[in-house]
Amino acid sequence: MNSTLQNHDEIVRWLDAHGIGNGPVSDVTLLAGGTQNRLYRFRRGDESFVLRRPPEHKRENSDETMRRESRLLAALAQTDVPHPRLIAAEHDVSVIGDAFYVMHVIDGFNPNVEMPELHQHSTAVQKEMGESMIDGIAALSRVHPDQVGLSDFGKATNWIERQVGRWQSHLDSYASFPNYKGPDIGDVAQVGKWLTKNQPPSMQVGIIHGDYHFSNVMFRYDSGQLAAIVDWELATIGDPLLDLGHLMACWPGAIPVSVAGNLTVDVGDPEKLINRYADITGRDMTWFPWFRVLAPYRLGIILEGTNARADAGLAARDIGDTLHAMTVGLIALAEDLIDRYG
Repeated sequence: MNSTLQNHDEIVRWLDAHGIGNGPVSDVTLLAGGTQNRLYRFRRGDESFVLRRPPEHKRENSDETMRRESRLLAALAQTDVPHPRLIAAEHDVSVIGDAFYVMHVIDGFNPNVEMPELHQHSTAVQKEMGESMIDGIAALSRVHPDQVGLSDFGKATNWIERQVGRWQSHLDSYASFPNYKGPDIGDVAQVGKWLTKNQPPSMQVGIIHGDYHFSNVMFRYDSGQLAAIVDWELATIGDPLLDLGHLMACWPGAIPVSVAGNLTVDVGDPEKLINRYADITGRDMTWFPWFRVLAPYRLGIILEGTNARADAGLAARDIGDTLHAMTVGLIALAEDLIDRYG
């Protein structure tokens, strides 16, 4: 796929039209990380850029996901949320066959791809990494959709009441994939019943990342601070407490096959970090248990979709197996949390 960028006259003309570098496209590299969309780093003249596009096997909404992501990144430009800096986006699929966008290179690292010496050996930096994960979603929670032109980015009305039905329907839809054996993932129906019975009476409307964990961030090389929150494909309008619940569900060690990857450094006690979030945001955490159960329920159902797609030959079998194992762990985690909270 590198040649699509390197030799495609249309992409060169597009880059010229948007003032993105000069000369031929060179040094195209497919970046590691992510199972859904593709990231290419490339050079033009003396500058490097990153292009993001949908996966090779596109879903029906893959191009719209790119459009939504680029719109969100543009909206975050004037906030203190660490994020990739958008340069330009193309919503029309005629240029390279996909909707796509180009952003600046992030000066940072993904902790599941590499771990610098500083971060490997400094307990203070490791503690800072955990704290900065909390600080990142706390900053996002302070951005009101109306203030950045995203009031229509999702539907806030009855958001809490719609969650169980939405995700159960999502799970039911996988039956349409040929050869899918069905969701052997634990007592997902019982988790749904608990969520329906224990719904919070109200919500705080905000922007949520929707997939917040250590694989979807980059850290600075010189500290434990976030360089950027990445992979915004599930971002929408909702209650920001869901991002905190998601982070806890994906915390290293939370489930046997970790969604957070193979992180081996000690990034802190998640229970203490929940208190940090409460202190920073001033949120009343009375109803946080509900969001903490919703997060693995929702994420597990989403990940099981790749297993269904793998059964249909639309995704790699090894990735499907891995994400299915994560789903089983996530639903088990939701059941354990229900036992804990009653």
